[in-house]
Parts: sequence; structure tokens; C-alpha cells
Amino acid sequence: MDDALTELTRLRGSIDNMDSALIHLLAERFKVTQRVGELKASAGLPAADPAREARQIARLRALAEDADLDPELAEKFLTFIVAEVVRHHEKIARGED
Repeated sequence: MDDALTELTRLRGSIDNMDSALIHLLAERFKVTQRVGELKASAGLPAADPAREARQIARLRALAEDADLDPELAEKFLTFIVAEVVRHHEKIARGED
């Protein structure tokens, strides 16, 4: 039992480290998409780009398959992020950000 608890603690530490890395990467991604939103707004471009979103979903599904990750999970994750990005871009276009 002690061996299992030791291994569980080690594995949870690894999970915590990966979660921290994911949060930092997500923050960096949103900094870049903030700038994209500003550029789109200044150029009068729409907040959403469905063609790009479809390409990104296809690309991430393929990456997920290559990484032995469920492509549905990858798609749900990207869809959630893109929805947030578009929401931010719409706010920028309205002058709210």
C-alpha cells in the first residue's frame, strides 16, 4: 500500500506540473489571439473565421490521433477555446476591450 501511495503522489505531482504548463500555454495563446482580435477589428474583419476554424479542428484531430488522444476530446477542447476567442474578438470590435 505504501508503494501505491508513493506512486500516486508522484503521478499527481506530474499531473499538477502539466496542468500548470497548460494554463501558462493557454494564457500565452490568449495574448496572441487578443492581438489578432485587435487587428481584425481595425481592418473591419469578422470576429469568426469558420474556414480557419474547420482547418484547425481537422489539424488538431489528426494531431490527437497521432498522439493516441481521443480526437473528439481535442475537437471539444478547441471548439471551447475558439468560442471564447470569438467572444473576445466581438468585444474588441464593439470597443469593449
